Amino acid sequence: MPATTMITVAPTGAESAKADVPALPVTLDELVRTARACADIGASVVHVHVRDADARPTLDLARLTDTVTALREATDLVVQLSTGGAVTDPEADRLRALEAGPDAASCSMGTVNFGSDVFLNRWDFIVELHTAMRDREIVPEYEIFDLGQLTTLARLLDKHGLPYGGHVHCDFVMGVPGGMPGTVQALAAAVQALPPGATFSATGVGRSTLPVMLAALAAGGHLRVGLEDTLTYGPGEPVRDNGQLVARAAGLARIAQRPPAPVEETRALLGVRDRRPARA
Repeated sequence: MPATTMITVAPTGAESAKADVPALPVTLDELVRTARACADIGASVVHVHVRDADARPTLDLARLTDTVTALREATDLVVQLSTGGAVTDPEADRLRALEAGPDAASCSMGTVNFGSDVFLNRWDFIVELHTAMRDREIVPEYEIFDLGQLTTLARLLDKHGLPYGGHVHCDFVMGVPGGMPGTVQALAAAVQALPPGATFSATGVGRSTLPVMLAALAAGGHLRVGLEDTLTYGPGEPVRDNGQLVARAAGLARIAQRPPAPVEETRALLGVRDRRPARA
């Protein structure tokens, strides 16, 4: 059982519209302010999606690069880019996102029905993404939407070796319509199927947020929260901001006697290369 809890904040995502969720950080300034606030509360990783000038999801390389640079200059957080983007983004754009030079990036382990859409992740693309991250010294977070994707991960590691940093870390994305449910039973099964020595975070989408957090803490896992995944704090109560969700996760981690992990501890756990600028 780890002594601390790594908390990842996923503040924006690609699914919600700013008009529907006013608290969603969609500009660079909003994202930097959010990251700073969440770092102060207990987050040590920020999982990043960016938006264009009209607040629409984009994988524009210049915007991604500017965002990575700004977050790195303003915080010590591990900057983790999404290579999933929106479900309609082409593979070439998703792969090109690595050129922004993040500390870490997501690497989804399979295709999944995503509500009424399909999030496509072909085997050959998974291999290319895994290999490109290692070549660029970027730490992958293996995104697991269903149990069979852990078998895919085992196959990937067996055929193509360990990731950069040498440590395998997964995020169980639970409660997506089309993926594994956000239940204690599903989380327990996923934990049993992890590669030896791997660690995991868990994300509970929507109503599964609290059950997944509590189960993950009990099972020795880490947490991911944020407006990307959760829009209501309680029945009929919209989330005020990302900090509110991080504060709840940090509070539960302390109750579990596994307080939020300091950023340096998270960096060491994941094997992140230090790209931070020198500060006076």
